Amino acid sequence: MPTDTVLLVISNAPDADTADRIATSLVDRKLAACVNVGAPMRSVYRWQGKVERATELPLWIKTTATRRDALIAALNELHPYDVPEVLVVPVQDGLPAYLDWIREDTQA
Repeated sequence: MPTDTVLLVISNAPDADTADRIATSLVDRKLAACVNVGAPMRSVYRWQGKVERATELPLWIKTTATRRDALIAALNELHPYDVPEVLVVPVQDGLPAYLDWIREDTQA
């Protein structure tokens, strides 16, 4: 994947304070150009053999392939979960000016 490929990284947070702390840190470190924090949603999942339910806030993190590994490491560092959700989706298309802004704003 080319290093300037724009990525959407999907994660979540257990509460608003954690979501804000993660989002601010990623943007401050230039690991993400933008993090959208969504409205609380209900998650149902299996953890350690048991079906669990939790309220979580989705995080949509915009970055580039160049910053991918550092962003994932930071999420592992900042996140309170033992195994945080981290899904990396390459962006296939978008408004060129927006994609350029993401590339520019995540340059180290």
